[in-house]
Amino acid sequence: MSADYLTSELLNIENAKRENRQRVANIVCKQKELLEPLVKITFDVSNKISVKAAWILEWICSHHDLHAIVPYLDEFTSGLKYLKFDSAIRPCAKICEHITIAYFKEDELFVKNLTDEHMQRIVEVGFDWLITDQKIAVRAYTMSSLFLLGKKYDWVHPELAYLIRTKIIHESKGCKARGKKVLELIDTGNLDERKKLS
Repeated sequence: MSADYLTSELLNIENAKRENRQRVANIVCKQKELLEPLVKITFDVSNKISVKAAWILEWICSHHDLHAIVPYLDEFTSGLKYLKFDSAIRPCAKICEHITIAYFKEDELFVKNLTDEHMQRIVEVGFDWLITDQKIAVRAYTMSSLFLLGKKYDWVHPELAYLIRTKIIHESKGCKARGKKVLELIDTGNLDERKKLS
């Protein structure tokens, strides 16, 4: 199977319905060589098909095998700052959350392969997503990722808490609820309470 075949499958996705994402994700999972072009298409932000690629990449990471992203961590984290479509940012923010959770749960593959540079890229884009106009889900996933990464980078928690208190907590109910949870965990120093974020 080729990248052209993958492109045609992505073009045939009418909408983000579960069955559409599952169908193409199954194709990629059976044909592992399609994962690399899927990641490349996800970050081809000049092409609107990148949104559909992001949906499929997130579906694979969430429902099939998060470890599938490991060989592409460099390309994935490098591309995050270039995303411009809301519908591509949300799935990539969710993948970032999955990656950080796996790392802090000491998943061997992520501990071994997620570098300091990768994590710094996630932090950088995460703060960008929090200060720009993004959807509620993006903010929620990002607050979780940054909270966890604040365990490694001590400057992250104060910056995250400041943003939550001055900006995010005054936004939607969903952002306010997640922000309050994150603030409570930061303020109490309860850094191992990942379950309270979900």
